[in-house]
Amino acid sequence: MPVKEVLLPLHRRGELAGNQTRHDFAKDRCVVFGLALAFDPLDPQICQLGAQHCQRPLMQKASSRIVGCHRCLDLCPTSAITPNGDHVLIDEKICAGCGQCAAACPTGAASYALPPVDALLCKLRTLLTVYREAGGTTPVLLLHDEAHGGALIDALARHGDGLPAHVLPLAVNEVTQIGLECIAAAFAYGAAAVRVLLRAKPRHDPAGLYQTVEVAEAILAGLGLDGTCLATIETDDPFALGDALWSLTPGAAVQRPATFEPLGGPRDLLRLAVRELHRAASATAETIALPAGAPFGAVAVGDGCTLCLSCVSACPTGALSDDPDRPVLRFTEDACVQCGLCKATCPEKVITLVPRLSFAATACVLREEEPFRCIRCGKPFGVKSTIERVLGKLEDKHWMYQSAPQRLDLIKMCEDCRVIVVAQESFDPHAPPRPKLRTTNDYLRERETKGET
Repeated sequence: MPVKEVLLPLHRRGELAGNQTRHDFAKDRCVVFGLALAFDPLDPQICQLGAQHCQRPLMQKASSRIVGCHRCLDLCPTSAITPNGDHVLIDEKICAGCGQCAAACPTGAASYALPPVDALLCKLRTLLTVYREAGGTTPVLLLHDEAHGGALIDALARHGDGLPAHVLPLAVNEVTQIGLECIAAAFAYGAAAVRVLLRAKPRHDPAGLYQTVEVAEAILAGLGLDGTCLATIETDDPFALGDALWSLTPGAAVQRPATFEPLGGPRDLLRLAVRELHRAASATAETIALPAGAPFGAVAVGDGCTLCLSCVSACPTGALSDDPDRPVLRFTEDACVQCGLCKATCPEKVITLVPRLSFAATACVLREEEPFRCIRCGKPFGVKSTIERVLGKLEDKHWMYQSAPQRLDLIKMCEDCRVIVVAQESFDPHAPPRPKLRTTNDYLRERETKGET
């Protein structure tokens, strides 16, 4: 009978989280995870130790070796995320579970499993709704982890004045897992301020959290809310935490708090939370400028675009699309995640990213030109300006077309007519002019002309 129980030498609850940056991969959670899987690899409780989930079809990496989005690669403190062809791999044996990759991923391809985003927002909704229905005003949401923040709050309650009555603590597995959707939903549900409790000396660089705060501050300022209502508290001293919270004077919350039910994937929840925040704030701003690296934005196409549609082929979310009947480049801003693949793929280098948040964005046409019509059948094909530019460069200038101008007509034909003409006339457009085929009668006639027998 297989053994189902293992005695593991864990002295503190925080050791199982494996948050610190490792140089030796064979310790802490890696050992626990490996031993647990050896006894029961299908146990759902054990499988929850792998906090990061990766959905391959949404990863932003092109098969043409052109790299677009690399947010998760830059933020991972243990190098657990590595490129793998068209996708990336997350090694659960190295992953420290900080969640920065999931918080920064604009598509939701990487997601945090402890807890899922929708479950976290449900807790947030219940907490703020019950507080408001009980008569509370100007709630301040304090996001913290249990190992560090829970210990500080407990020490402050035992040896100090405790937390102010309007401060609502909410424990998460890791504070670095907090994404933009969580912050936007908190203010949409009626929070007057949000504070994130960090260690004075973090175990890993919380750069991803700082980037999320920067984007959230820009959105809050654009919606007319106080920019100081969102901040971090870096301390290991419970009395310093108490002083920061007791001295906090939160501003007014939104007038009409939202009550939406968080449903859908991470990207859907992000869009929903931001739109509900816009509605709850009763803001008139329809477009908000965001810092670089934001998960929302537009694409601008400058002069020089030839409508080659390389960007359409590279776009992983379908934000850029074409029309099979005419040369058109369309753009849907809601689907754009600012991955940068279109910009990196463009051969003319005329595409730029415009990070912004637009609440009135609709599908639009970025560029449109007149098609060129086949001189044989009249079928539209290609871009007229491009075909005319190619003809101007080849006519009377290229050796292949100087002695045989009829070859130039092939460029003016569609793909079907071009094949028909070449097949009917036995015409090779890429070969030099061939001599006329000679038969036996031609040789005999030549001999008679020269008087030979």
